[in-house]
Amino acid sequence: MPTFHLQIATPDRQAYDGAAEKLIVRAEGGDVCILANHIDYATPLGIGEARVTDAQGNTRVAACNGGLLSVRDNQVRLMAITFEWQDEIDLDRARQAEAAAQEKLSAIRREDRDFSLAEAKLKRAITRIHVKG
Repeated sequence: MPTFHLQIATPDRQAYDGAAEKLIVRAEGGDVCILANHIDYATPLGIGEARVTDAQGNTRVAACNGGLLSVRDNQVRLMAITFEWQDEIDLDRARQAEAAAQEKLSAIRREDRDFSLAEAKLKRAITRIHVKG
């Protein structure tokens, strides 16, 4: 299968740099799938699961939180706020974060700015738990 060059980076590290057959990631408008020779494209990222299939056909799953996806001339760059491979996720910590976010959501009004922040924390925790399996 044809490949493209994929770079995945966060402010703290480079999570991936190499050939890939496929990238599936959550954009703000829903999931997108990038294959070799994709049209030039850019979109903001949402909170969700990412799947990277490398040049050998192996697929890895990660939790991806926000950022930007850019495709240009068969070069794909995913710049995420956070990006955690499945084996890097601390499941106990994610469950604690989920419980804390749910507790905070139940204690504040939906109109408050804090509600949106707590809701985002909850989505991140749920994504980590889902990716970890």
